[in-house]
Amino acid sequence: MTKTPRIGFCGIGRMGDPMTRRLLAAGHEVAVWNRSSVKLDSLVAAGAVAKATPQALGESVHLALLCLGDGKAVEDVVFGEHGLAQAATPPSCLIDHSTLSPALTRALARRWTAATGGVWIDAPVSGGTDGAANGKLAIMAGGPANAIEAVTPVLRAYASRVTRMGEVGAGQTTKLANQAIVATTLAGLAEAFVLAKRSGIDTAALPSALQGGWADSVLLQTLWPRMVTPPEHATGTVRVLLKDLDAIAELAEASATVQRVLPEVRRLLQDAAQRGMGDWDLSQVFRIGEAESQGSA
Repeated sequence: MTKTPRIGFCGIGRMGDPMTRRLLAAGHEVAVWNRSSVKLDSLVAAGAVAKATPQALGESVHLALLCLGDGKAVEDVVFGEHGLAQAATPPSCLIDHSTLSPALTRALARRWTAATGGVWIDAPVSGGTDGAANGKLAIMAGGPANAIEAVTPVLRAYASRVTRMGEVGAGQTTKLANQAIVATTLAGLAEAFVLAKRSGIDTAALPSALQGGWADSVLLQTLWPRMVTPPEHATGTVRVLLKDLDAIAELAEASATVQRVLPEVRRLLQDAAQRGMGDWDLSQVFRIGEAESQGSA
């Protein structure tokens, strides 16, 4: 890989947009592709170069970054018609920031190496849109140690921490553990919020009251205020976390891991999705418990 690699980014969504802007601000040459090309306009104005297909992007860069919604999207962008793997000279390294099952990641990585000879690094992120915009994401990486070390200076444009967790798939396993913690904490916060509200507590004062105590956390300080005052735009949605919980359930079955709490949280989010809340901000799942409590009063 060259000292200042040409970079391509596929998937310009809520996370991909601020991550790409951080790369541009760091002085990198960045080519971009997105299924909906209208999302590329503002990035092109900021200095990015739009490409018509992943294949065209792949032929112009050394390093390809992905941040896509699910495994099917990743497979299509990499191996589909006009995918990255179809490039005459594919990128020497592919970094996938999407959250997928570890098993699928390992299968895709094997296909990528067989088709192109290139390296696949799974590098899911945590920190949300604010973390991406502020360069504070945490990246959990799986892949060859030398390859991860080589790309870390690029990733530092939007990540404050890059940790190699093991071989390919280890990053995804770590991210699913992360999401298990997020999901169970979210459910606890939602029930605590309804409990406090129905008991006459000033809910807006609670994060400050608990700050520094054992219940304090980034999630408390981030999600609770969004329960008090619903956000205009979702930073994390029910649909995305439910997709991750599905992957956790798959991993638990494959590893013969008994789970008692997460299946209940998964059912909560499935209920939320069925109620039409799939694209709502995660903080709003408390409304289910609130409605059910009012109905039982």
